[in-house]
Amino acid sequence: MPDADSSPIVIDFVGGAVGFRLRSGEGRGQPLPRACGMAKGAMPTIVDATAGMGRDAFFLASLGAEVTLIERSPQVHAALDRAMIAARDHSEDLAAIIARMTLLLGDSRELLPTLSPEVVLVDPMHPERTKSALVKKQMRDLRDVVGADPDAHELMDAALAAAQNRVVLKWPLRAAPIVGLRKPSHQILGKTTRYDVFVTRI
Repeated sequence: MPDADSSPIVIDFVGGAVGFRLRSGEGRGQPLPRACGMAKGAMPTIVDATAGMGRDAFFLASLGAEVTLIERSPQVHAALDRAMIAARDHSEDLAAIIARMTLLLGDSRELLPTLSPEVVLVDPMHPERTKSALVKKQMRDLRDVVGADPDAHELMDAALAAAQNRVVLKWPLRAAPIVGLRKPSHQILGKTTRYDVFVTRI
């Protein structure tokens, strides 16, 4: 197995697309926070069960949510850890966001039962496109490191059992649903992504 420190994955919470998203003032009216139930001022505890590049978790934390990131790839986990430390040391504003983020290494199917999140966000490695012009280098690097997610259905089952309020499945807008998964309670559509919301509270 490659050493975690030799990973091609580079994550940056200070500049780049994540920094622009923060500086542009994107708020709770965006599809992701709406899907997580934050549109009306609620501040749920959230577990990002497939942390990956950490962008969604950072965005949600920037809006005030307490977010636990779970990443099972040691290489990606190490890259996230470095990025969080760099952001924390960059400024007080970023440090306040990072303070709301907790990073765990492990398999979400095993860790979710030990947590009690109100919301679980699941963003599996999506079905590979045949025309990959839209897939940027960072995502290609991530796919090279972590591979596919053939256990997405198992992860969704674990998420649905653990979430007190809802599970949000982030999925390509026009992709077929995960085979065997029940229909979502509702959907929120973005330009290229849809958020399937599964309400779990009774």
